Amino acid sequence: MAWVLAVLAVLLCVAWVALDVADRQNVLSTSGQDLSASLALAVLGLLIARRRPGNPIGWLVLAGAVGLPLTSAAIPYVDLAYSRGHDLPLGLAALLVGYSYILPLAALATAILLFPDGRLPSPRWRWALRVLLAAVACFLGANYAVVLGTVTGHRVRLDGDAGLAAVDHPSGWFATVERVTIPVIAACLLSFMAAQVVSWRRSGSERRQQLKWLLAGTVGFLFGGIVLLPVSELDPTAPTLVRGILEGLNTLGFVALPGCMAVAILKYRLYDIDRIISRTVAYTIVTGLLAGVYAGMVLLASHVLRFHSSVSVAVSTLAVAALFSPLRRRVQGVVDRRFNRARYDADETVAAFAARLKDAVDLDAVRGDLASVVHRSLEPTHVSVWISQRS
Repeated sequence: MAWVLAVLAVLLCVAWVALDVADRQNVLSTSGQDLSASLALAVLGLLIARRRPGNPIGWLVLAGAVGLPLTSAAIPYVDLAYSRGHDLPLGLAALLVGYSYILPLAALATAILLFPDGRLPSPRWRWALRVLLAAVACFLGANYAVVLGTVTGHRVRLDGDAGLAAVDHPSGWFATVERVTIPVIAACLLSFMAAQVVSWRRSGSERRQQLKWLLAGTVGFLFGGIVLLPVSELDPTAPTLVRGILEGLNTLGFVALPGCMAVAILKYRLYDIDRIISRTVAYTIVTGLLAGVYAGMVLLASHVLRFHSSVSVAVSTLAVAALFSPLRRRVQGVVDRRFNRARYDADETVAAFAARLKDAVDLDAVRGDLASVVHRSLEPTHVSVWISQRS
């Protein structure tokens, strides 16, 4: 069953690309990141379901991997059926499927709550799951009612994003339902993350490392979707290399969450997470700061100083490149103090030893100091210092 669902997710991704091409869409710009996330979820779900079949997280992730491309592929299908005049069957079914996008998101949110062993943090969280399911059911019921009423009344009108205008621009009772259910769903998602934070504070060392992986993946996912995606679409005249780098980082951000969840659940090299979190946080801060500098300089040069667009982009790119290394070193030092203290303390110890070594003349003192530094920095079980005697 795990293999069937994973293969189905891949086939749906292929169908999604084919429908985008038929609908004359740029696949990389419209769905590249979502495709990457879908394939990553399929691999993650297959790994967990095969190696931990009793853990419901694997099956929830596979449900998300199937649901995400299925609901997304319905969008170009609807556009082909209703806007471009193609005689395609099941147009109503495609509309209903397209507006079921909340289901894979709810499955992934539930997987986060059950992370990493597939059990609720406590029996009280059953009520939170029931509230989420009720809100999702109300949201879907309202969407389906509007879609059915619009299609049966022959009032189908699509907006620029190939969505049904009656759903994308709600009014009346439908708008009231959305104003109630969407905040409830968002609150449930935030409460699931809060539950993991509380669980981290009460857990042992191994579970804490697993929750750190989840945190790292969540930060990468939010960074890719909230920070890098708008920046990559800021200026269409930006150099191809710059846009390619931003889109690549954006894609990595989208696959960070399923990737980190897989590592945490399967426990492969689990205890390298402190170093990875340190680097992730540092590069997230540096990239966010440089993205803000880049955007500010482009807007200042092109809209205030009235420079030519290509000149402003070139100057901004050079400024960001010059700022990267010194800013990264400064931010990395600050972040290491909090997230990778062992590495920070080791670097400080080695730097102090190097400073003392400049004035050392006694070989026995240097040898003892070196052994002490190695003990404090690396904590080995045994240290031997061999010195070659040359005449």
